Amino acid sequence: MPLFCFYCRDGENNENLREMHMKAQREWMAEHDENYLTAGPLLNAKGDFVGSLLIIEAEDEAAARATINDDPYVTGGVWQSIRVDRFEPVKGRWKEG
Repeated sequence: MPLFCFYCRDGENNENLREMHMKAQREWMAEHDENYLTAGPLLNAKGDFVGSLLIIEAEDEAAARATINDDPYVTGGVWQSIRVDRFEPVKGRWKEG
């Protein structure tokens, strides 16, 4: 099944928004665990949160996007922008074939 990489960048006031929505976001991800290969925060050189990286397995990009539509970080405005690209692993544990 195809993999999709979501590069999610935090917006203004991200520290407060992350704190407000983190518990709900972690619970939401646990409930939708079957589509996530991995997910976690992106940090800058100082160790501050600047976004998140998600790798989601889905039939197509529309289904992958539907996986996160109701994520509390989306609905709560934590992520300012989300870029989605198909991910084709060639090395490592996710390599297909």
